[in-house]
Amino acid sequence: MRVLAALSGGVDSAVAAARAVDAGHDVVGVHMALSRTPAQRREGSRGCCSIEDASDARRAADVLGVPYYVWDMSERFEQTVVTDFLAEYAAGRTPNPCVRCNEHVKFAALLDKALALGFDAVCTGHYARVVEHPDGTRELHRAADAAKDQSYVLAVMGPERLARAVFPLGDAASKADVRAEAAARGLAVSAKPDSYDICFVADGDTQGFLRSHLGSQPGDVVDADGTVLGTHDGAYAYTVGQRRGLHLGRPAPDGRPRYVLSVEPVRRRVVVGPVQDLEVAHVLADRAVWFTAPPDPGTACTVQVRAHGAPVPAVVLPGTTGGAVGVDVTGQDLHGVAPGQSLVLYAGTRVLGQATVTATRTPAQVGAGTAAGAR
Repeated sequence: MRVLAALSGGVDSAVAAARAVDAGHDVVGVHMALSRTPAQRREGSRGCCSIEDASDARRAADVLGVPYYVWDMSERFEQTVVTDFLAEYAAGRTPNPCVRCNEHVKFAALLDKALALGFDAVCTGHYARVVEHPDGTRELHRAADAAKDQSYVLAVMGPERLARAVFPLGDAASKADVRAEAAARGLAVSAKPDSYDICFVADGDTQGFLRSHLGSQPGDVVDADGTVLGTHDGAYAYTVGQRRGLHLGRPAPDGRPRYVLSVEPVRRRVVVGPVQDLEVAHVLADRAVWFTAPPDPGTACTVQVRAHGAPVPAVVLPGTTGGAVGVDVTGQDLHGVAPGQSLVLYAGTRVLGQATVTATRTPAQVGAGTAAGAR
């Protein structure tokens, strides 16, 4: 099988490509240049896709003895990931840029170009497992190493893209084992730090990045009754569940911390309140992508709303269709879910589908039998 291996310049993608070579595939390595500033420098574990990463990817390809190319995908990345990131925050939502990158770049632009050039599949260093049945159908499952599992950010790819994806690290026992394997293969990236934070915000200052692009948009921080408690320079800098950096002028009557309950960009308001008001009973989402037929109402599953969040037991609500989904997590410990986050449904380790959160309902709203006031 002809396989295009996406080499990010990190240890995971290098070992994944090496395993693809060992499996007998005809492998070609490619590094995606995503930054519009080629001189961008990688700062320790922050950021990725820098000039250093491109060089590390080239050296890995040389060690593996596979052809290597650099593809400029900065324009696609800017249009579909960075622009979406800014637009979502400006609208009061909380996006996950890694999900959008997998959706629009790695398993859309990259895969489409690979198929056009005659490749059969794209290989990446993601930690996830693919289970293939005798009839050829494939399922996306959590990785063997739960601590490194990335099925959450891959769930947006859907079954058609999954059919052309190879994840050689899905069965890896641990990241330590992957690093040891890289060292044994003579790959210089074996001790390279993992990249964290948002790759196009290399210094880690997300609020500064948003401010530089969206400008000053001052407004009020209020409680649920509309009482002004403080001011802000841009509602886009806040997200549901946030506790720090609120700069409130007066303490809560009970002396307990306040949290962001909702962001209202049109009114330039940030609404805050006690932690119990962040409790979530129902999660509603749209733009659903299913790996199976949409589950019937009453179907038990687990859901995850953050890349490194714990799975929570849930039940599928009526009204779930090919394009929308609702789940009931009443009685479970789920707090601070923001519109824009990715909701992923699992049956055991298997990914059933993914959707983008549009609103949540508190236990009180569910008990009253109404969606009024849903965040």
